[in-house]
Amino acid sequence: RCEVCGAGGRLRCGRCRLAYYCDVHHQKADWVSIHERICQLLIPIRTSVPFLLSEKERKHGTEQLVKRQKYITELAYGTAQKFVLDGKHEEAIPAALHALRFGTEVYGSNSVQLVPAYLLLAEASAGVGHLPEASRYLSQARWIVLSTPDCSAAVRYKLHRGLGLFCAAEGNFEQALYHLANDIYLASSTFGLKSLEASGGYFHMANVFFRQNKTDVANSLYAEVTDIWHAFLVKSVQAQEQIRESRPETSPFTEEKEVGEDPMTEAQQAEATRVLKAVLAVREQAPKPQPGETARVLHALAMLYYLVGELSKAREAGTKAFALVKQLPQQEAPEAIGHLLELVDSRPSPT
Repeated sequence: RCEVCGAGGRLRCGRCRLAYYCDVHHQKADWVSIHERICQLLIPIRTSVPFLLSEKERKHGTEQLVKRQKYITELAYGTAQKFVLDGKHEEAIPAALHALRFGTEVYGSNSVQLVPAYLLLAEASAGVGHLPEASRYLSQARWIVLSTPDCSAAVRYKLHRGLGLFCAAEGNFEQALYHLANDIYLASSTFGLKSLEASGGYFHMANVFFRQNKTDVANSLYAEVTDIWHAFLVKSVQAQEQIRESRPETSPFTEEKEVGEDPMTEAQQAEATRVLKAVLAVREQAPKPQPGETARVLHALAMLYYLVGELSKAREAGTKAFALVKQLPQQEAPEAIGHLLELVDSRPSPT
């Protein structure tokens, strides 16, 4: 069966010879999305093994199989999530399908562990305009949550977010706001009002209000999102500074490798980039300039770029933020931005 659509497969991967496709288009789509990374990993999973005589060998073989399946599930989910956060919804779908497929083999078809993969598939499908498919994935996720009495708030807030995004894509703003309000309530009660988990709900709710031309409410929510990411990034920069200061002097050839610990996950980096760039676009295109809010978003983006090593972008965003803040009376002092620019200038550029 085709790895992407489930239709009869007439082509197969020439490397692992274990993945089948209905046509060249789906073969290329799967390769770009995830197959290149898991091609060789499929061999020990999908290749039949000789009958093992001892119970110990059978048990060990089963444990290794489950371990490999879990690894591919997590790898495929993380890859699909990053594609979605980067706005590459079509590329995300094959990887998300693998996450669902292997997750089902490990946890069972009705496990709450599958909900994140269903939600990711729904968001990616809606992103490419396939709303009927998105609706089916959401229905499956909802059914699993409703049939799991002890389902955690950490899963339920993600379900409400997925439903909210789907309703927004349909243009049903009232229902979108209802689900996003539940998303924010569940996320904030579990992780805190100022958590990154809650900030996602604020951001999507702000987008809905913005589409309804309710700019005052949208702007206040965008400001909340900016403040949450700004505070997180300030702590991340401080943590990286502490790491650098605690390390002994190293040669220029090893410095980045020795002290370049990543304070953010790839998913956090992608989400921060998407959210902050979107908020900046709103601020810069607003009919009435908001230099203070614009400067805060630029400062947050400058810190983000600094943390991920994009120093030219960090310098550009930081310089713009510094210029705006210096013009504002009784606003945020420019010292923090100035210090960040000093850090950017002192950090060796990657070669």
